Amino acid sequence: AVDESELLTVPDGWKEPAFTREDNPRGLLEESSFATLFPKYREAYLKECWPLVQKALGEHYVNAALDLIEGSMTVTTTKKTFDPYAIIRARDLIKLLARSVPFEQAVRILQDDVACDIIKIGSLVRKRETFIKRRARLLGPKGSTLKALELLTNCYIMVQGNTVSALGPFSGLKEVRKVVLDTMKNIHPIYNIKTLMIKRELAKDPELRTQSWERFLPKFKRKNLKKRKEPKKKNTKKEYTPFPPPQPESQIDKELASGEYFLKERQKKRKQMEEIKAKQADAVKRRQEERNKAFIPPKEKPAVKTKKASTEKKIDIEAIKEKVKNAKKKKLGALPEEEVKLKMAADEKKKKKK
Repeated sequence: AVDESELLTVPDGWKEPAFTREDNPRGLLEESSFATLFPKYREAYLKECWPLVQKALGEHYVNAALDLIEGSMTVTTTKKTFDPYAIIRARDLIKLLARSVPFEQAVRILQDDVACDIIKIGSLVRKRETFIKRRARLLGPKGSTLKALELLTNCYIMVQGNTVSALGPFSGLKEVRKVVLDTMKNIHPIYNIKTLMIKRELAKDPELRTQSWERFLPKFKRKNLKKRKEPKKKNTKKEYTPFPPPQPESQIDKELASGEYFLKERQKKRKQMEEIKAKQADAVKRRQEERNKAFIPPKEKPAVKTKKASTEKKIDIEAIKEKVKNAKKKKLGALPEEEVKLKMAADEKKKKKK
């Protein structure tokens, strides 16, 4: 256990001082040069922006030459060059320009805190169709996945052909390479992006700097593992026996057993013809049966029989007679005028009493 006060801590916003002429007043002993080829479709753009490239490299005393006939770019040091690493940065600059990175982004490589990484992805996948699908997955719909990765890593990423060019700080380039290689190994980039987002939030907390982040990071498991298909025919090993298998019967043995061996040639031919005719007769019979199936009428469904009214229930005559008597007692139609007047008078008397 080490006390935290003894640990060396870097203050926020600290930068290493720039390399000046005072650090190397005598310059370089030998001349160094690097050259790279570029594709034909980049010729027009490079021809247009080459004066800007020469101006940017001229500040670091590095010469740049563009050969349109050969299709190459060359950078060389001069006697005034004092920074030995300037030629390496110039080499990376022409590499990025050849890989379709725009000049505005590629010129950032000349800064001290910016580096580049060119990841070759063409040989990571066997099938061309699978490679195109996984490369499109890295880009995402309308470039959304690539944009999210750029924001999380503070890097500029350019996917072109069989390579991925990344430009930014060293810590971001490490994450970009991991995400790109995982995507080519059929791991969706959204998983790595989610992990990066969690790490970004954890880095803000000063208490968690010395602790392990494993408990916070998600653990993704593959769910779509293909089960191995079992073969239709399984070869089962027979039990071992020290005795060899019995010798199979030859054609002569079979003929001897059936007695055919002793027949004459005419008799053998006659027997063969009879067997052929029997087979033909069976085939004709089967064919005729199949043809006759079309003329067989289908089975009709039996007609539904109407159920006869059950006479088991006995009719109650006495109950019917009572109903008829009650119906006769009831007077049909409106009441006569006299009865109506009597009813009205009776109602009025009841009201008065109340």
